Amino acid sequence: MAASSPSRSNRKFLFLGLGIIVFVAIYSAGWFYAAQRLQETVIRALAPGGTASVSGECHDIAFRGYPFRIGLFCSKVDVKDAQNEVTASFGALRSAAQIYAPGHIVWELDSPATIQTGHGLSVSAQWTNLQSSLTTKLKGIDRTSLVIDGLKATAVSSVTAQTIDFDAAKTEVHLRQNGADLDGAITLTDASTVIKGWPQLLPRLNAIGDVTLAGKAGMIDGSDRTGLYGANGELRRVMLDIGDGRTMRITGPFSFDDQGYLSGQFKLEIEKLGDWADNAKQAFPQLQSTIDTARKLLRALAGGGDRASVDLVVDRGRATVSGFIPLGKIPPI
Repeated sequence: MAASSPSRSNRKFLFLGLGIIVFVAIYSAGWFYAAQRLQETVIRALAPGGTASVSGECHDIAFRGYPFRIGLFCSKVDVKDAQNEVTASFGALRSAAQIYAPGHIVWELDSPATIQTGHGLSVSAQWTNLQSSLTTKLKGIDRTSLVIDGLKATAVSSVTAQTIDFDAAKTEVHLRQNGADLDGAITLTDASTVIKGWPQLLPRLNAIGDVTLAGKAGMIDGSDRTGLYGANGELRRVMLDIGDGRTMRITGPFSFDDQGYLSGQFKLEIEKLGDWADNAKQAFPQLQSTIDTARKLLRALAGGGDRASVDLVVDRGRATVSGFIPLGKIPPI
């Protein structure tokens, strides 16, 4: 009897040891599977438009944080969307998720970034810091937030030869699925946009945007195959603020055709019209006559008051005031 006790103990220790080995093997397999899913999710979040035909390459890939944290590191990221003929390249990527909450992912991305589309649009960008978080569900990405410090970007259209320069001290972007629709919000701090060939009437400003794209929830979960081409939605608010109550507000429905041209019927509201004009004349003295003409026109449309409300019509990229005063042409996306 005494001789059998060590034998039972040895078997218990053997089974315990085998159980630990099996658990570690299963846990490790699950960890590496989760790490692979982390890579796929982050690559899809970087994809322009978030379409399903996306492939990506993570250069010098490394997984870190085992066993309690899942971390993905890349020295460079390349993304390709074959469906929409879009390619993009980014700098170093660092992402992580806790093992107990793998659906909540945080990541950082270094500049520079370049994006090329099959419709002739080229975008290059740099920033000092970019951080993001996203929440996934079984189907894909449910919501995501992005914060960028010191963003500077240039967009060039080979179709219209138009160049747009943009910079902002801080940029925040929030996207979420709302049933079948996609809700988006953006906040810009100390931002400036310069469109080559257009009268530059806007100084540096703060801005808030709020938009819904009908039936486009799939743009962040990877199931949408067309992106913004053929999309329509509602611009609930774009508010431009240059301080001291000087605001400009744009609202209205819009759509993009299959070639990426914007059309829309917008309402443009301007508070303290005279202050906007005076500020624009100080910032751009070479445009004083143009600004005076625009102020007189808007005042006439406003009945002589200092608050103007006019219709801004965009027809396949051609922007006009009330449908007959030309402003310029917006390049396709």
